[in-house]
Amino acid sequence: MVTAYGVRGDTLKSEPLEAYKDRIEWFAQSQYGMFIHFGLYSHLGGEWKGEPVEWYAEWIQASRDIPREEYAKIINVFNPAAFDADFIASTAKQAGMKYLVITSKHHEGFCLWDSQYTDFDIANSALKGRDLLAELSEACKQHGIKFGLYYSIIDWNHSSQEPSMKGDRPFPRWGQTLMKAGQKAGYVDYQRRQIIELIRNYQPDLLWFDGDWVDWWSLDDGIRLYHTIRKEDPAIVVNNRVAKRDQFQLDFVTQEQEHFEEAFPRHWEGCYTMNKSWGYKKHDDQWKDAQTVYNKLKDINEKGGNLLLNVGPDGDGRIQPEAVEILLKTAALLQAKPIEKRQPKIQTVPSIFE
Repeated sequence: MVTAYGVRGDTLKSEPLEAYKDRIEWFAQSQYGMFIHFGLYSHLGGEWKGEPVEWYAEWIQASRDIPREEYAKIINVFNPAAFDADFIASTAKQAGMKYLVITSKHHEGFCLWDSQYTDFDIANSALKGRDLLAELSEACKQHGIKFGLYYSIIDWNHSSQEPSMKGDRPFPRWGQTLMKAGQKAGYVDYQRRQIIELIRNYQPDLLWFDGDWVDWWSLDDGIRLYHTIRKEDPAIVVNNRVAKRDQFQLDFVTQEQEHFEEAFPRHWEGCYTMNKSWGYKKHDDQWKDAQTVYNKLKDINEKGGNLLLNVGPDGDGRIQPEAVEILLKTAALLQAKPIEKRQPKIQTVPSIFE
């Protein structure tokens, strides 16, 4: 059976090309967005027991092999009371960005909203009583910014999974989680319920997935989750990492810390850090300057993609002033030399086999 998506007619429903184009239109017209990595790791700032970590700050649990019970105690001191949604959204607006994406749940499993499916969430932190996602969603509406949510497929806190502990580097040891026998169905249902909860509570314009690399997450698992989202809200734009990134291209393709050397025939996005880490890392001062950011944005736009540029608020919830300065200086360069984005000529809905 052949469908508008490809050849997996048993699990992948077809969609008219015009429906896809209507959904992706705002993303296609965007050039630039803000990525926000924020979670319990932000409180640590890239240090564990006074010692700095060498790799990404948001992977600190993996870098230091911190047991989940010990890591979970950070929730008791996590108190980002200075988180200012209006400042974040207005800064994105001033920077020339059209959308933002915040980590609702990173690999650590901590949920940045009050989820009815876990106690490992912001409602059980020192910031109980505030809903940061609702604040940011509302601020985005006020400033004309599209609102997106990141959600990790893997979960270091969930009882269904454990790190492989294979090799001597953080990614293979913790990135490749092992699913416990008989636990997958329950965890996939947990994911599904949380995604529906996020959609109903916050009406995001975009869902941005990560962690699809694990062996226990299949292409068909991703397709089923994709269709759950489509059924719940047909207008939401979803990145290809909801399934297997090397096989799935809906709704757009994501590149990380690199991007295509040539123009790509589909909608796509390149995401980059502004320094060397996604999450806040107090000793990381290796900032890209405004000209570097502008040049990267120009190269990506001229190849048909969007730049999703990261900021990492600190444990108090504040974006570093260095990051704000770079964003505003880049905006001045954009005003002086506007960039025209190439538009790919989409003739068919992206197939999973191309």
